[in-house]
Amino acid sequence: MPDHPPPEITAALQRMGLLPPSTPSPASPLQGERLTGGVSSDIWRIDLPSGPICVKRALPKLKVAADWRAPVSRNLYEARWMQHAEAAVPGATPTLLGQDDPSGALAMAFMPPGAHPLWKAQLRDGQADPGFAAAVAQRLVRIHAATARDPAVPAAFPTDAIFYDIRLEPYLVATGRAHPDLAPRFQALVAATQAHKHALVHGDVSPKNILAGPSGPVFLDAECAWWGDPAFDLAFCLNHLLLKCLWTPAARDGFLACFDALAAAYRAGVDWEDPAALETRAAHLLPGLFLARVDGKSPVEYITTEPDKDRVRRTARALLLAAPDRLAAIRQAWSKELAA
Repeated sequence: MPDHPPPEITAALQRMGLLPPSTPSPASPLQGERLTGGVSSDIWRIDLPSGPICVKRALPKLKVAADWRAPVSRNLYEARWMQHAEAAVPGATPTLLGQDDPSGALAMAFMPPGAHPLWKAQLRDGQADPGFAAAVAQRLVRIHAATARDPAVPAAFPTDAIFYDIRLEPYLVATGRAHPDLAPRFQALVAATQAHKHALVHGDVSPKNILAGPSGPVFLDAECAWWGDPAFDLAFCLNHLLLKCLWTPAARDGFLACFDALAAAYRAGVDWEDPAALETRAAHLLPGLFLARVDGKSPVEYITTEPDKDRVRRTARALLLAAPDRLAAIRQAWSKELAA
């Protein structure tokens, strides 16, 4: 049933010029629907006279069990990421309609779910399409490449502290606290990631933030936008394809084929630095992110049994200690664990 969005969102829409100051009225209140998904924002479909739009408002405390906070100013940088992504790859992100600093809200075109299914839902149902995984990589690497060549981008994203607060600390530092013997390794991963600044990073390239649109992948939720190491985006996305093997075991071979296709398509598009060097950084990061999704501040919701968590731990710990330079070595180690 339709609901009424909070007054903060109504006021934000008025400041963005998307809603006249006299609208809504007590006789005709603004209607919409609170949307599910994600832990960091309040997200609404708002029904305007001109049609539905999507509004998301950043939350100061994320909706997880751990005490995880982040500044709502990240919403501004998400809007900027959308602008740069759209310029690099038209259609790779929803059309940005406006952004409001006081509320930490942005408005964008509403993507009807019937025509834009969520990639995560498709993977959950066992739909493992290596062609789509390759398309994700191709669009992502084009965004990285375009921004790597744009000297104006770094100054527009002074988000080192935000990225640390919502990515490096909850994923890598927190997991190092859960595994004290590996804490120096996690600190080294943090330092290496912070040291390599080459392109505009999305920061949350996850199947839950990618729509399978009729014209290709559409990226959502760039709240972690950062001028930094694009290897983070590659590793972050590949990590989910490994984890999905425990969610939908019947599609394991398909998920691993998606892993291969995404890794190969991404590497083929790297033209701003040595592709092998970027792959090495991604291969070093990936086991840390893998372990973080069971022992960090944001564990995946679908790995619930201790035997499955232990499979992740065994594989990740061995890879963190061995530090392979190629992504194929990680895929092979996980394949071996799954076959055991």
